Amino acid sequence: MIVKSYKDLIAWQKAMDLALLIYSNTENFPSKEMYGLISQIRRSAVSVASNIAEGHSRNNTGEFRQFLGIAYGSLAELETQIMLSNKLGYIDDGKTNDVLTLASEIGKIINGIKSKL
Repeated sequence: MIVKSYKDLIAWQKAMDLALLIYSNTENFPSKEMYGLISQIRRSAVSVASNIAEGHSRNNTGEFRQFLGIAYGSLAELETQIMLSNKLGYIDDGKTNDVLTLASEIGKIINGIKSKL
């Protein structure tokens, strides 16, 4: 498959799915977390897809690798925030596992792309 746009990248597509999942899963968090944990979690999730898109759009392999690294870091942030949310009782084990599984899959794809560059 020829990649003409970042939208063709499986990593970006799955990162978009992750962001949608995060928005859905944070809907029922306590309102006191609106400007705290909810905001942080959503920002991390959006950052993954955004950095993949921006890096690919730079048309420079070195910059693409750098932005993939940033996206990978955002995944680690997101995983940490979701695990904390689970410990606080804001998100159940099943939803936590769904997020962590998808995040892990995206991380593997990102690492695969980086190794091919």
